[in-house]
Amino acid sequence: MATILIAEDERDLNNLVRRHLEEEGHQVLQAFDGLSAAHVALRERPDLVILDWMLPRLDGLEVCRRIRRESIVPILMLTARSEEIDRVLGLEVGADDYLTKPFSIRELLARVRALLRRIELDRDGQATEAAPPVLTLDALRVDLSQHVASVEGTLVDLTPKEFDLLALLVRNPGRAFSRDYLIEKVWGYDAGGSDRTVDTHVLRLRKKLGSVGDRIETVWGIGYRFAKTGDS
Repeated sequence: MATILIAEDERDLNNLVRRHLEEEGHQVLQAFDGLSAAHVALRERPDLVILDWMLPRLDGLEVCRRIRRESIVPILMLTARSEEIDRVLGLEVGADDYLTKPFSIRELLARVRALLRRIELDRDGQATEAAPPVLTLDALRVDLSQHVASVEGTLVDLTPKEFDLLALLVRNPGRAFSRDYLIEKVWGYDAGGSDRTVDTHVLRLRKKLGSVGDRIETVWGIGYRFAKTGDS
């Protein structure tokens, strides 16, 4: 889940992108001109900005410049301008990616996922450096260096993917992860995973973990989380 600002003056396109992003579980903010876009971006601090180049009142390049003075939020620039010099200019003022109109919603969503995945990889890398090699939550003990887990002192027989899935959830107790995110992190972006793959592994984990299995909670409309102590 992320908060995403769409700055696009074509209302039908803005609303179309909003619907698809909301279907993926994101919270969406909308702006229909450049001044509003800059104001919302700096006030609400979204996780990602989808920014049209040709906005009224203030063009996308100037909006990008203003955002960059105060924020490193990823910016995906949308434009009908396809010349190389225009793409270079957009990137030079601070855009992270560039998508030329007309575009498919599938490609837009793939680029959004890639930018959000880059953020998560950075965060996970920072967290991993500071994370202890052994995580303990009540009766559950997860040894990240030895790649083993135990419940009440008894080792749990986990497959590598089951362990990776459990470790990701336990490292972030209370945080809900979408199935798409879990597929990308545990199975890999191009691994051909599906919602059913995640659901099946969660069912197996719950069974194998026994008394603490119900700590892996379903978050309806999103995915799964490992409950903090006292949440379940």
